[in-house]
Amino acid sequence: MNEHTHVNGIYPFPAVMQSRTIEINGASIHVRVGGHGPAVIMLHGFGTTGDMWGHLASALIEDHMIIVPDLRGWGLSSKPDGGYDKKTQAADIVGVLDALGVQTVDLVTHDIGVMVGYAVAAIHPERVSRWVAIDAPLPGIGPWGQITQDPAMWHFGFGGQDMERLVAGRERIYLDRFWNELSQDQTRFDEAKRQHYAALYAQPGAMRASFAQFLEFSQDAIDNKALLAQGKLQMPVLALGGEATFGPMIGAVLRSVADNLEAVIIPDCGHWITEEQPQATTDLVVDFLHRRS
Repeated sequence: MNEHTHVNGIYPFPAVMQSRTIEINGASIHVRVGGHGPAVIMLHGFGTTGDMWGHLASALIEDHMIIVPDLRGWGLSSKPDGGYDKKTQAADIVGVLDALGVQTVDLVTHDIGVMVGYAVAAIHPERVSRWVAIDAPLPGIGPWGQITQDPAMWHFGFGGQDMERLVAGRERIYLDRFWNELSQDQTRFDEAKRQHYAALYAQPGAMRASFAQFLEFSQDAIDNKALLAQGKLQMPVLALGGEATFGPMIGAVLRSVADNLEAVIIPDCGHWITEEQPQATTDLVVDFLHRRS
């Protein structure tokens, strides 16, 4: 597994964290686990993998059990044909927690991980003590209609066999578009990390899975409206947004689904918060998770 030493050079994870694979729900989920104390699970989104959380894991490992999966279709997890609606992926995550013997957890989520996180928190509220939602909208919720009309969101509908052929062998070009346009300063997403992620996204099935994550948004919107109809979340929620991306809108999105919300805009930051402002992001999350009564 030389890849892991390579990863740990770019994104150092605490040495006590071990990699394992959990078979659940028709997928093989790669997960890093380590530490003792209240459990925290960190969910990545498109354009990264669980590797993005090394800095935060290091800051929390002293007094937490840290769980960092790669979502189905991404990183070192399997790339099944289906199951990219966020309710199915929430079942993946709950299955991982069950396999690890974890009953309640703090959720830290970014991008599509936020959408999976909402499904986990709404379907299993008794299992989520706190939720951090970073820089993403929720399908069907609040200003969603306005967001889908933004021409910059063209990738929501981009997918299918022809698009897969267009991107095959050009994964790095496709990903650069997101790393460049959705950052405040694209140099903060450095070359080593771009090469690392481009290689992971060039794995067979990874781009098809990526497109599927977005193409399921219409189903996710239906599911989210049904979940919201059952009531708003009651656990404390911290919504973080990059000033240049979803920051100005993140409060409106999360206020639609959560009664106990704190919204913070991270200045001089775009979408890639752990690359652009790792210390500011880590400080906000650690402070929020340590505020438990």
